[in-house]
Amino acid sequence: MIRKKLMSLMLICSLSFCMLTPCLVYADEDDESQSQEDLEKKDDEHDYEDKNRGATIDSLEKSIKEKQGQISQAQEDRKKIQNNITDIQGMVDELEDQKEDLAVYVTELDANLEEIQKKIAELKELIENKEAEITQAAADLEEAERIQLEQYEAMKERIKFMYEKGDNYYVELIFSAANFGDMVNKADYIEQLSNYDKKKLEEYVANCEYVEACKLSLESEKEVLDAAKAEVENEEANLETLITEKEHEIVSKQTDIDNKEAAIKEYEAEIAAQNEIIRALEAEVLEEKKRLAEESGNAIKYDGGVFAFPAPSYKRVSDDYGWRIHPILGVEQFHNGIDFAAPGGSPIICAYDGQVVAADYSGTMGNYIMVNHGDGVYTIYMHASALYVSKGEKVVRGEKIGAIGSTGRSTGNHLHFSVRVNGEYVSPWNYLK
Repeated sequence: MIRKKLMSLMLICSLSFCMLTPCLVYADEDDESQSQEDLEKKDDEHDYEDKNRGATIDSLEKSIKEKQGQISQAQEDRKKIQNNITDIQGMVDELEDQKEDLAVYVTELDANLEEIQKKIAELKELIENKEAEITQAAADLEEAERIQLEQYEAMKERIKFMYEKGDNYYVELIFSAANFGDMVNKADYIEQLSNYDKKKLEEYVANCEYVEACKLSLESEKEVLDAAKAEVENEEANLETLITEKEHEIVSKQTDIDNKEAAIKEYEAEIAAQNEIIRALEAEVLEEKKRLAEESGNAIKYDGGVFAFPAPSYKRVSDDYGWRIHPILGVEQFHNGIDFAAPGGSPIICAYDGQVVAADYSGTMGNYIMVNHGDGVYTIYMHASALYVSKGEKVVRGEKIGAIGSTGRSTGNHLHFSVRVNGEYVSPWNYLK
């Protein structure tokens, strides 16, 4: 051990201590009369600090790798967005062949609407995640830059200290030793200081690399966020394009004089089909109600409360309940619900506590939901862009069960809301007011 220390001492002396350029300040290291006991104490302190500095560098290297992984993931996210753009013109061209059969055309177009709506939902989820990641990345960068500045200031102070002491400081410290043992301890101490300074420099370099990785990660996340927001706008425009195409086709078919009589019959057949679906669902519920009553008497009961407004984002009532002149066919028809015009994607709210009887799709109703509230009272929600509940699920008043859309025989984003009592349509206003 002594031989090793002597070799270190000789090496230090031969280099005149000029090459050991340190990086940080040590508050009480300029006392040349420091005792052997103090030096030994410092030895232990610096040995402990060396281990901790190594762990810090390892931690920084791990953090750099994590940031590089985040950058790679951001690049993958951007590619995914670019490769997942809807070919709206291709969709329109494919639908051209289906226009002769309006029912088939509407069903096919609604499938495309659903596909685009799903993309929009995924992109919005990505945007939400990226905004959270950007907030964290910005905080990481701010903290890394704070540490970098502190390290830089400490390095300047250390360099100033060495300049003031001069090149011969360590030589003088060695030769001021009281005895040989003291000299060996001081030589060992100087070597530890040199290693400590080297580690601090390595830590500073590693933190600088981490700062750069944080900057790149933040820039990458922002690029993904911008790309996702732009693509949401594109997909929403695509959605409107398809809805406009469908509206044009439905209006065109139903206002054609040659087809008007057929269109009226078709419309009546559609309403009859809707009613048949709903009656079948009511019959199914009735059977289930009887079974529950026989088994436990635990049937759903309507307590007479006021319904929640099913379309809280509605802008206007585009078509009210009751007899009216059909806006396209020009003949008197009974409208069995209220049409609430509202932005696409805005929420559909469950009017009252109950159980979902159906959450399905039909060519006329589009995506629809039917809820049993007990005692023969049902609510029906049509033309949704998305359904958030499924058959058999218990729901409560005010719960979000779907999103406004224009699926089925619809010529614009709206909710068709109906109420049935004991197998007959009644005015929803009786339950909403």
